[in-house]
Amino acid sequence: MKKHLTGLIIIGILSIVQGVALADSWHERHLSGPFADGPDVTKACLECHEREARDFIKHVHWKWSSLQNVPGHKGKVEVGKKFGINNFCLSVPANWQRCTSCHAGYGWKDASFDFKDISNVDCLICHDTTGTYRKDPKGAGMPAKGIDLVKVAQNVGRTTRATCGACHFYGGGGDHVKHGDLDSSLINPKRIDDVHMGVDGPNMTCQFCHQTTRHEIPGQAMSVSTGEGERIECGGCHRDEPHEDQAINKHSKSVACQTCHIPTFARNKPTKVWWDWSKAGENRPPETDQYGLDTYTKKQGEFGWNKNVVPEYAWYNGYSNRYLLGDKIDPTKTVYLTKPVGGIEDNLAKIYPFKIMEGKQPYDKVHNYLVTPKTFKGYWEHFDWNKAITDGMSAAKLSYSGRYGFIRTKMYWNITHMIVPKDQALQCNDCHQEYGRLDWKALGYKGDPKILGGRK
Repeated sequence: MKKHLTGLIIIGILSIVQGVALADSWHERHLSGPFADGPDVTKACLECHEREARDFIKHVHWKWSSLQNVPGHKGKVEVGKKFGINNFCLSVPANWQRCTSCHAGYGWKDASFDFKDISNVDCLICHDTTGTYRKDPKGAGMPAKGIDLVKVAQNVGRTTRATCGACHFYGGGGDHVKHGDLDSSLINPKRIDDVHMGVDGPNMTCQFCHQTTRHEIPGQAMSVSTGEGERIECGGCHRDEPHEDQAINKHSKSVACQTCHIPTFARNKPTKVWWDWSKAGENRPPETDQYGLDTYTKKQGEFGWNKNVVPEYAWYNGYSNRYLLGDKIDPTKTVYLTKPVGGIEDNLAKIYPFKIMEGKQPYDKVHNYLVTPKTFKGYWEHFDWNKAITDGMSAAKLSYSGRYGFIRTKMYWNITHMIVPKDQALQCNDCHQEYGRLDWKALGYKGDPKILGGRK
């Protein structure tokens, strides 16, 4: 393992050195500009990197969707952010200009965006090394005003935690909102924040684990994908039995590494755990909590935040149930937008940690399915849910009855980052004691298996 890590570190150092050397030489000499806008930079990039752009547009980071088998649905269906619905900002359709500010492209303003046009690829969002490149948060992926595009283009290099985090740390409307285990504290974390990425430790970048081939970036968030495709596992680097204690090694058959090695998440910054859209539009003053974060705004309703959160645990075999637009719901029950698949009898499943996001969001009271309101340049300006839902459902190409209500929803987010040093991992008594953190019966056991002496 030490030899493997040493090799990875050497590769990382060489990559950085090579990237800097490349940025300081060829690009600086040949990309003199001026550049009118982002697409003008891409035009210059394509003179040498057309193959890279054509590779990139084949994959989900560009398409925001893929064809997958989804439990409960016949045949392969299109799954991804492009058509998805969540209980944060709700959905992309009709809200393109705001949502697509995190798309690795330029100009996705509406449903007519051409995903086959490589001139729309934004090379800079992933390859900026200056730390100065930004997208307009309301500009459909275009660069923010005032960016020195010549400087950024001349100093492109390999991706970093900061460039990956430009989108992945800020999803859902801001820093530390969505994931719980991804936020800006991981740009320059200490080893105590994440044992792999700590700058006082291995100092790994995202691509150490998400090793990319021809611009295909492996790894999946359960909130978007359902399980098919290449995923990142701890076993890619670590042995199947990494512990000296064989009693602990036996746990690896039914307990994921993350369960013990991520005892809490959102340790540095609070993460959002509740969003109630039904409260939006009320004429009451903004409110904040002990963290100084919004707990009420007229545009978006009520929020709840939590820090240093103990995960919820569930069996997970790598696949998940997922709500798809148009799926029927039971309005008397909580709607699960994502939920892990697996159970105690599933030999492929292990117990994993999850962030739970809950909220209330609008649904059609006649058709009994969730709706996709137009909020950006819609509800946030006129505060008329009927109009917002009418416009949003038209963009999503779904019927709207004209009658809406609000329903409670729940979403599982798998927790993978913020691995602690081994001396801070969970110990036996954290789970195997009265009132320990695992609910054994909810997981399908008759009781604590340490006491019962078996899995069931």
